[in-house]
Amino acid sequence: MTPILTTLLCFENLLKPILWAEPGPVIIWKKPVTIWCQGTLEAQEYRLDKEGNSMLRHMLKTLESENKAKFSIPSMMWEHAGRYHCYYQSPAGWSEPSDPLELVVTAYSRPSLSALPSPVVTSGVNVTLRCASRLGLGRFTLIEEGDHRLSWTLDSHQHNHGKFQALFPVGPLTFSNRGTFRCYGYENNTPYVWSEPSDPLQLLVSGVSRKPSLLTLQGPVVAPGENLTLQCGSDVGYIRYALYKEGGDGLPQRPGQQSQAGLSQASFTLNPVRGSHGGQYRCYGAHNVSSKWSAPSDPLDILITGQIPDRPSLSVQLGPTVASGEKVTLLCQSWGPMFTFLLAKEGAAHPPLRLRSTYRAQQYQAEFPMSPVTSAHAGTYRCYGSRSSDPYLLSHSSEPLELVVSAPHLQDYTVENLIRMGIAGLVLVFLGILLFEAQQSQRSPTRCSQEVNSREDNAPFRVVEPWEQI
Repeated sequence: MTPILTTLLCFENLLKPILWAEPGPVIIWKKPVTIWCQGTLEAQEYRLDKEGNSMLRHMLKTLESENKAKFSIPSMMWEHAGRYHCYYQSPAGWSEPSDPLELVVTAYSRPSLSALPSPVVTSGVNVTLRCASRLGLGRFTLIEEGDHRLSWTLDSHQHNHGKFQALFPVGPLTFSNRGTFRCYGYENNTPYVWSEPSDPLQLLVSGVSRKPSLLTLQGPVVAPGENLTLQCGSDVGYIRYALYKEGGDGLPQRPGQQSQAGLSQASFTLNPVRGSHGGQYRCYGAHNVSSKWSAPSDPLDILITGQIPDRPSLSVQLGPTVASGEKVTLLCQSWGPMFTFLLAKEGAAHPPLRLRSTYRAQQYQAEFPMSPVTSAHAGTYRCYGSRSSDPYLLSHSSEPLELVVSAPHLQDYTVENLIRMGIAGLVLVFLGILLFEAQQSQRSPTRCSQEVNSREDNAPFRVVEPWEQI
């Protein structure tokens, strides 16, 4: 019994080796990888086993100070992927196996990773991370990068648009547990052959500090191939900014540039412009690296032209030259089907006007009323059409329409005033005649009686003679 007890005690005193891979457990196909097994200084030999395909590797220590051995794979292939354990041998015998190392090779095209409803949320709110691919991958794995690498794996299901996806609930988020995530997909029968990693997705927790402003100097309507710069700024003095596109996968960040006036801003350049840049953008500011993010800016819509082959026409009902104060309607029409029409004015700070289209006289159209017209309406206009599938992708521009607003016509106003004065004069004459006739009709009997009374009252006193009484 004693030898057995001694052997068991020696076995229990051997530390379990540690097994890891560099640069990591997920390796790109044909890239090198080094597997390390760390034991004790008493270790004399190391062995590496791969489950399902035994690979015995032996390495003798060459330096007295070494307590680990390495196994190099110069070119990572599919057959190298799998589950590994390592052991070491000491004078007391062989150690226990290490914890498993799952070595993965990436081979498929990368999936997409997005956050629902947004990668920027307020504290205490849950968020769902969606990993999706057009390949029929059976499972998806979500990995949170950091010191404590965490991972979750879910079966995929087919989405309405033909994509395969998995939805990972994360949260509730706080300012301390925001992180950066990637996802992978793989087939059920090859669990160690994964897709390439998705682009990283960083979750940001938004606070309640004052929102910055977001604008573009080029205007919200741009054509493919042009340069576009979005500027996020604030007088709060944020030292970094983040830009978010609705439905996008990334959150690019830029340091804030301070100005002498106490303002700070960051520029996000989208060059060259592509159809994928169309959408709604918001930006956020932060005081330092560890602080929470500000409230989001007001949304800014970026519209990309030339994504629909049709070209609408733009016309004005009364002609391109109108007088101030008149009622004017701009008409945008298209033979091709359009869901909405947009009217844009060159150099205007406000976003384009958007109206739902109607179908009349075998054309799709929208009427943009301007009433009453002022000098501020003068300028060059263009109209565009959009489909319901993506309202940020527009048709080609209509031909430009220059609207000229003139002062009111003086001659017209003079004639109108003369007519008004003439009518007013006739009315006064008519009223005068009526008044005169009314006065004459009331004056005749009264005046006569007044005259008689006046004579009687004013006749001189005389004595009546006797013969006058007979």
